[in-house]
Amino acid sequence: MKVVDFDYNLPEELIAQTPLKKRDESRLMVLNREKQTIEHKYFKNIIDYLRPGDVLVRNNTKVIPARLYGKKETGANVEFLLLNNIEGDIWETIVRPGNKLHIGTKVIFGNGILKADILEVLPGGTRKVKFEYKGIFNEILDKIGLMPLPPYIHEELKEKDRYQTVYAKYEGSAAAPTAGLHFTDELLEKIKKKGIEIANVTLHVGIGTFRPVKEETVEAHKMHSEHFYIKEDDVNKINEAKKEGRRVIAVGTTSCRVLETIADENTGMVKQIEDDTKIFIYPGYKFKCIDGLITNFHLPQSTLLMLVSALAGKDYIMKAYNEAVKEKYRFFSFGDAMFIY
Repeated sequence: MKVVDFDYNLPEELIAQTPLKKRDESRLMVLNREKQTIEHKYFKNIIDYLRPGDVLVRNNTKVIPARLYGKKETGANVEFLLLNNIEGDIWETIVRPGNKLHIGTKVIFGNGILKADILEVLPGGTRKVKFEYKGIFNEILDKIGLMPLPPYIHEELKEKDRYQTVYAKYEGSAAAPTAGLHFTDELLEKIKKKGIEIANVTLHVGIGTFRPVKEETVEAHKMHSEHFYIKEDDVNKINEAKKEGRRVIAVGTTSCRVLETIADENTGMVKQIEDDTKIFIYPGYKFKCIDGLITNFHLPQSTLLMLVSALAGKDYIMKAYNEAVKEKYRFFSFGDAMFIY
């Protein structure tokens, strides 16, 4: 299967640079897989497509302000992007300019409230970095760090919390699980009142989610690894739904990837676990757990476009994407949403 088969023409002006004023007033394209229909709604209408007894599974990870600007002891400017917490105060970090940051280099951030030593050059050019500070690391990040917005967003984000879901809880992501950005507290309350259950998973989204597929064939691509866990209460909600034939609907590709990583091949049941996933879902994949997916519109030739194509069929998805372009939907992280069921 060729990567170029997942290409589509996207005018640059359709890439959303800022979030809408109201989260749930983004547009919603609704795809019914059985009828092969395409409907145009608003996100607040999602409640009309959810049924009592459905379980909505969302990713409650929280984005950390992981972009840091500092100076070497020589005074030269540098930029860090925190990727993964290896242990304690040691992190895997993307650094710029990479050719100037060798083992032993010391970097100062925020007039000295945070310092870093480069310990090791890792495969792929990232660095193992040890931080020194007084106080609480996340509080220091809140003071001096910036949200690590995707590379296709060029405008400054005025309100940090707009790159967080309203239910973000556990810090650790380098990017937001963007399908969840459309939910408001009020909409979630209405959803619960309708008899729809809400379960959580936690997957810390890595910056690898934005890396392009460089192989010619889909099958040759190697996925990046992301850390996740799911708690017993949430497992029970999902498994009860599977036993009773009720729908499990993933909010976002991150929740989908967790559920499909841990689901039993035959029953679709899940288990309590903490692990890493490198699951790569593309056409031909047989879904074990999810019955529906709420998602944003993804980059051409991306692994996430391949995932939604696996769920709904490539031709149907490409038709929907071309219609979204024609109807001037807003694309990517701050863009509009799609519900596939």
